[in-house]
Amino acid sequence: MNIIQAAVLGIVQGLAEFLPISSSGHLVIIPWLFGWNDLGLTFDVALHMGTLAALVLFFWKDWLAMIKNWRDPYLWLVLAACIPGAFFGYKFERIFETSFRTPIFVGSLMLAMGLVMGAAEMFGKKIRGEDTINLRDSLIIGFAQAFALMPGVSRSGVTMTAGLFSGLKRESAARFSFLLAMPITAGAGLVKLKDVVKYGLPASDILPFVVGIICAAAAGYYAIKYLLRYLQNHSLYIFVWYRIAFGAAILLVNSLR
Repeated sequence: MNIIQAAVLGIVQGLAEFLPISSSGHLVIIPWLFGWNDLGLTFDVALHMGTLAALVLFFWKDWLAMIKNWRDPYLWLVLAACIPGAFFGYKFERIFETSFRTPIFVGSLMLAMGLVMGAAEMFGKKIRGEDTINLRDSLIIGFAQAFALMPGVSRSGVTMTAGLFSGLKRESAARFSFLLAMPITAGAGLVKLKDVVKYGLPASDILPFVVGIICAAAAGYYAIKYLLRYLQNHSLYIFVWYRIAFGAAILLVNSLR
C-alpha cells in the first residue's frame, strides 16, 4: 500500500466512521473496487486509532466534565450502553470481520440498514433531548451497536437509528452515539493492538500507517463537527439515499465481475 492509498483510506475512515454510512464497509469495498492491496485488520485498527484521536480532540471537555461530575447519571448511561457492544465484540468480532468481509454481504447490509434508517427518520418522534435519556434508551442503543460488528451496518448509523426510534432528536442521538464511540473504540483498539505489538510492522508499512492515522483523525474531527451542525436542521435522508445507491451499485458491480 502506498502513501496515496493510505491517505485516501484514512480520509474515508474518518468520514464514514461518523457519517452513518459504515467505515468498515467502505474499507472493504474501496480496495476491492480499485484492486488495491489490503493491509487487512491491522490497518483498520490503525485507522480506528485515528478516529479515536478525533473523538478525544472533539469531546475531551465533555468527558472531563462527566468524570468530574461522576455522580451524574449521564456518565453511567454512556458506560452502560458500552456493555452489550463490548460483550458481543469480544465474543464475535473476529468471526464477523473475517467471514463477512465480502462485497455481496456489505452491499446487502448497506441497503438493508439504509431502509431501517429511513424508517427511523420517518417514524421516530424526534422530540427528546439528551437530558431525557434513561437506562432503557441506553441499553437499546447499546444492543443496537452490537450489529455494527457486521461490515456495512455502521456503528454511528445503527446507534443513531436506535436513538431516533426511541424518540430522541437527531442531534441528541448523534451526540450520544459519538460519546459512546470513545470507550468502545479505545477498548477494541487496545485489544487488537497486542497483535500489532506481537507481530510488528514491516518498515515499508510504517509511513502509510502514520499517514492513514493522521488523515483519519483530521477527517473524523470535521465529520463530527459538521454532522452535529447539519443534524440541527436537516434529516438523515441524504445518508439513507446514499446507502441505498451505494449498496445497489456494489451488488451490481459484483454481479458483473
